[in-house]
Amino acid sequence: MKDIKGKIAYLQGLSQGLEIDTSSKEGRVLTGIIDILEQMADQLEDIEVAHGDLEEYVESIDEDLYDLEGDLFGEDELDDDMVEVECPNCREIVCFESEIVDDEDLIEVTCPNCDEVVYVNDQDILNGTNDDGPMLGKKDEDL
Repeated sequence: MKDIKGKIAYLQGLSQGLEIDTSSKEGRVLTGIIDILEQMADQLEDIEVAHGDLEEYVESIDEDLYDLEGDLFGEDELDDDMVEVECPNCREIVCFESEIVDDEDLIEVTCPNCDEVVYVNDQDILNGTNDDGPMLGKKDEDL
């Protein structure tokens, strides 16, 4: 913005140094154009200031919204349809939907951090009553 204002100031000085006759048609046009350019530069500067203020305001609203979402949908509060299990290998907390517990198909939940199996929904396997022994904590490749 300072560059534009500097160029306009240069044009004003140049027109005064050339002693442009403001009573002639050409002189009135040139001085009118320079005056309009100066007004436009002032308005652009005002717009830049307002834009900066608006950016700060929107950023403040965004931060407040993020805090409000955290209060309403906080990470500390899990939904009723989620189950938390701690990985026996890396101690990472793994969350999964509670529907998996009652699913009839064999489903294994693995830790996204270390790929360790943290939950198997087969009751025989969980109770350790199947023929192969307990599977909890084993990877698919180990089976």
